[in-house]
Amino acid sequence: MIRLTRKAEFCAAHFYHNPAFSAEENRLMFGKCANLQGHGHNYVLEVTIAGEPDPATGMLLDLKELKEIIEREVMARMDHRSLNHEVPELAGKIPTCENVAIVIWNLLAPCITRGQLDRVRLYESPELYVDCTPDSRPDAGRTSGGKSA
Repeated sequence: MIRLTRKAEFCAAHFYHNPAFSAEENRLMFGKCANLQGHGHNYVLEVTIAGEPDPATGMLLDLKELKEIIEREVMARMDHRSLNHEVPELAGKIPTCENVAIVIWNLLAPCITRGQLDRVRLYESPELYVDCTPDSRPDAGRTSGGKSA
C-alpha cells in the first residue's frame, strides 16, 4: 500500500465557549482561549490518501485533483474565516483542533475517487497537532482524534 500526502495552509480564528458553562467555568476550563473576541492560527493541514497506484498512470490519485478537493472542501470554507461563526459544519461545536480535524475528514472522505482517506493531520501550531484516522473518529467508536504533540 502507498500513502500519498498533500499539505495545505490556512489562517482562521476561533474561541472556545461551551454555552452550558458559566463565564467563569469557561474561563477556568479554556483559559485565554475563552476570550469571545477570538484569536487566530496559521493551520497546517496534511491529507494522506492510501491505496495502490493506477498501473496506467503510476499515480494513486492525481495531485491536481487532490489539491482541488482540498481547496473546494477546506480552504473555501475555512481560510480567513471565524470557525465559530462562518463554518456551518462547526455550528454547535467547540472548534478545537480535534473537532476541526473531524470536520475536515467528513468533508474530504466522500470526495476521494481513488484510494481512501487515511489520515487528516491538522497542526494548530508547530507544537500541537491532531491526527484523525479511520479508527480514531467518534463515529468509528472512539471519542476523539488522536492528539499528538
